[in-house]
Amino acid sequence: MTALNPESTEAITLGLHDASPQHLVDAMADDVAVEMGWGRLIFGQTFADPARLAEVLRQEGHGRRDICMYAREPHVLVAMAPAELFIDPSHTYRLRFSDDDALRTAPTGFTVRSLERPEEAEDINRVYVRCGMVPAPVEVLWDNSEGRDALDYLVAVRDDDGSLVGTVTGVDHKRLFDDPENGSSLWTLAVDPTTSLPGVGAALTRALAALYRDRGRAYMDLSVAHDNEAAIGLYEKLGFERVPVMAVKRKNAINEPLFTHPPETVDDLNPYARIIADEAMRRGIWVEVLDAGAGEMRLSHGGRSVITRESLSEYTSAVAMARCDDKRLTRRLVSEAGIQVPKGRLATFDEHDHAFLEAVGDVVVKPTRGEQGKGITVGVNDTDELDAALARARQEHPNVLIEQRAPGDDLRLVVIDGKVVAAALRKPAEIVGTGHHTIRELIEAQSRRRAAATGGESRIPMDDVTEATVAEAGFSFDDVLPEGRTLRVRRTANLHQGGTIHDVTGKVNPHLSEVAVKAADAIGIPVTGIDLLVPDVTAPDYVFIEANERPGLANHEPQPTAKAFVDFLFPGSPALPQAWTPDEVPTS
Repeated sequence: MTALNPESTEAITLGLHDASPQHLVDAMADDVAVEMGWGRLIFGQTFADPARLAEVLRQEGHGRRDICMYAREPHVLVAMAPAELFIDPSHTYRLRFSDDDALRTAPTGFTVRSLERPEEAEDINRVYVRCGMVPAPVEVLWDNSEGRDALDYLVAVRDDDGSLVGTVTGVDHKRLFDDPENGSSLWTLAVDPTTSLPGVGAALTRALAALYRDRGRAYMDLSVAHDNEAAIGLYEKLGFERVPVMAVKRKNAINEPLFTHPPETVDDLNPYARIIADEAMRRGIWVEVLDAGAGEMRLSHGGRSVITRESLSEYTSAVAMARCDDKRLTRRLVSEAGIQVPKGRLATFDEHDHAFLEAVGDVVVKPTRGEQGKGITVGVNDTDELDAALARARQEHPNVLIEQRAPGDDLRLVVIDGKVVAAALRKPAEIVGTGHHTIRELIEAQSRRRAAATGGESRIPMDDVTEATVAEAGFSFDDVLPEGRTLRVRRTANLHQGGTIHDVTGKVNPHLSEVAVKAADAIGIPVTGIDLLVPDVTAPDYVFIEANERPGLANHEPQPTAKAFVDFLFPGSPALPQAWTPDEVPTS
């Protein structure tokens, strides 16, 4: 917590586990700010002088984002420094507590509890980054939570493996500055966009509200971007109502999109192009959007100009791109380089295909050309299913490849300029039963969450493959999935079809990285995603699957994929610190 000295504009920083200053105990404090790690929460109602409040906001540190709430006259405050301050285009929502609030509901598949260990503060930061929010120093998060006084950090952890999938921070106004309105507020609600668990954001919000209601608080406030329709819909469903409270912020690089218009079509870029544009703009590289729908941009700096289409650039030759595009040719090139590939054959659509299936027992069928998992069928083990899979693949391209299915998980290794910069396991789409919703409803809800988390890039198709995958488990779309039951609804781990990605960069066996670099070299491609099937990411065993000439770099945050890509395009350009926006955006 930060209490400002009444005689100067210098800040005195106090940990919440320390004894509170006497003036915070006896009456409402003067000039109260709370250090959150990403910036300060400044409580404007505790400032008697708007000029002094404006000066405090102007003292915001570099790379930070302070937020002033409850200023008595926000328009007057902004008028004190109109070139430096602005009114944030967010709404404030309030949940007024009553005795009959239905705030205690048992979540399915996860538990909401308080932060317990410093290591969990690191996990909180991982979730922040995956949600595009500003991370905070771990020691600040832990010191704030350890006091258990005015700040409350709640986390959502999976029941099966204990992994952290969501977090929310609360501020108790009564404990902080003896608030005469007896209020509280919610901040930095974040849910891991890769989780398949439903209702995490709602459960965290209810749990924090229940905590403050039980303490006797009158209400809980939160701030949400005016155009965040998904978040607003959730809050209104939980009983929040809008109140006329405004937030004031300082004009800085992080907040710039809120008070100025970025280049007209940059906001129209998908996440895979936008992450590159953001990295380039942070370095002072000029970004000209040529085709937002295709993610095509011209990047210019220091006399060099490069056209990119997401992570595909002019430095990837047409030959290398054609090699990646033709999966049969890719197999031959990497096999000749000594890389292990599964047994396979080009489909002839006759009894020879059936004979190959009988010989190997279980196959994957895929068009030799295509992307985003279209036309691929995994786990084919009888002739009727093989014929159907061949027909599906043939709709995407006339040439179809049949490969022996290898055991293991789908590992994507991103290679940029001869180095592996990220590694992640990709897992097929899953749903978790609630005991109340049908499988169709759960798939649709999970698909909406994946689409929201990826800018519309990831959705679960409601097609024959999904229906067949559900049927293999003994269910139909109209069945109610038992509470807590996890059901895989797609066979492939493709992210565009609802799959999720899980970072393993720090765990991957060095030999697998060597294989990925060797495969990229054999193809002759500088930026690629190499896909392997591995029984264990820490072991050297693998089977090569394919190479992608345009890997989605945004899927691998917080690994520095965009940084490595821009380093490759513009060697020597200054790599500045990341500047994320800490909006409260629930994704579940």
